[in-house]
Amino acid sequence: MTAESKFKHKQTQQHIRIYNLVKQELHKKLQANCKYISCIDIHPGGDNLIIGSYDSRLCWFDLDLSTKAYQTLKYHKKALRQVAFHKHYPLFASASDDGSIIVSHGKVYTDQLLNPLIVTVKILRGHKTANHLSALDCMFHPTQPWIFSSGADNTIRLFV
Repeated sequence: MTAESKFKHKQTQQHIRIYNLVKQELHKKLQANCKYISCIDIHPGGDNLIIGSYDSRLCWFDLDLSTKAYQTLKYHKKALRQVAFHKHYPLFASASDDGSIIVSHGKVYTDQLLNPLIVTVKILRGHKTANHLSALDCMFHPTQPWIFSSGADNTIRLFV
């Protein structure tokens, strides 16, 4: 059984609960360092996840390390609407109401003694603000290091 089918993630406004579906019990309760969780994505390896919040924070969790965030990043000035990992490259991105999509390098090592390496790569701009909303969603191309984004300005953009 794969890790994706064995565990189910549920988020509330401030906590993430991870359930073991085989044993039908709570496996872990993660404590986010933010007010309201808006989005979540799981690393393809399954042992790390990122969350975005309406108070403009991005929290990286290493599930093998702790129930608290390994690192909290405050790159954006407004609410985060989406976070996403790339399935093949060590990249992740966050889309925000400040109109930017921030792409970062997030290297997860196979050696569990080494902590993940997180470095900002690029700040992408292009969406205009409409009704206090801007970049609403972002998604990586399945095989290329390209990112798609959609905004409140009724546009979908491709950044290569």
